[in-house]
Amino acid sequence: MIVTPDPIGPGQESVWAYPRPAVAEPSGRHVRIEHRGRVIADTRASIRTIETSHPPSYYVPPADVLASVLRRSAHRSFCEWKGHAVYWDLVTDGAVLSDVAWSYPSPTRAFAMLRDHLAFYAAPLDACSVDGERVAPQPGGFYGGWITSDLAGPFKGVPGSRYW
Repeated sequence: MIVTPDPIGPGQESVWAYPRPAVAEPSGRHVRIEHRGRVIADTRASIRTIETSHPPSYYVPPADVLASVLRRSAHRSFCEWKGHAVYWDLVTDGAVLSDVAWSYPSPTRAFAMLRDHLAFYAAPLDACSVDGERVAPQPGGFYGGWITSDLAGPFKGVPGSRYW
């Protein structure tokens, strides 16, 4: 399938210029996650992963996450590049968001910097932001990328993108 990248506007980067396989890189952007009136994560020391056709996923250092509201889930997955992931439930005010975050306790060598950092799905949370801009979740519900106005798509996850 041939995909035509969206035009790149001023100050934007195209997810079609991102590498494949994926890479991880330090990010100094301000990442903040809020849910039910609580700050779940707040950092300027995240790591973003980027991959062709995907908006970035932001991984937050464990020291910048409110660990008291997280509970390890039984869910697991495998990424061909990053390795085995574990998942986390968010438990706050008696409500549970199942498998809302994931981490790599023993990532592959190429992704060693991700060790124990947490990434979050934006859709179930009240507010996720990058540099003060509320993000849109990557479409489709499977991937955990965060879409901001400085990105040009189209983004993996939309209908018909399975084989991109």
